[in-house]
Amino acid sequence: MVLRVDFNSDEALYMQLRNQIIFGIATGRIREGDSLPSVRQLAEYVSINMHTVNKAYTVLREEGFVKLDRRKGAVVALEADRKQVLKEMKEEIAVAMAKAVCRGIEREDVHRLVDEVYDAFANWEESGE
Repeated sequence: MVLRVDFNSDEALYMQLRNQIIFGIATGRIREGDSLPSVRQLAEYVSINMHTVNKAYTVLREEGFVKLDRRKGAVVALEADRKQVLKEMKEEIAVAMAKAVCRGIEREDVHRLVDEVYDAFANWEESGE
């Protein structure tokens, strides 16, 4: 698994890890049932504090992307409560849409962008990259 963090980014390191793991799942590079590296292994690999990795794994667990098992560690387990997922997506998208409106982005541009991003993940999974 290739994960990188940008130490110069304004985004918290644990959120960078969380997002990269979610992208890995979405693109099929990480599959349901896969074990993620231990907290210690990932911390050493990325050269960050173990507490940062632990926080990323905790957030992923809370969001239903992984289960934490004492014997196996963090295991990808996608728990999908469709109604809850859509509610969370709506909240996240609302912030992005508010930014778009503030910056004068047109509805058509937003639709085109959403289609482009969704298709990129769908095509990645189909191509097996």
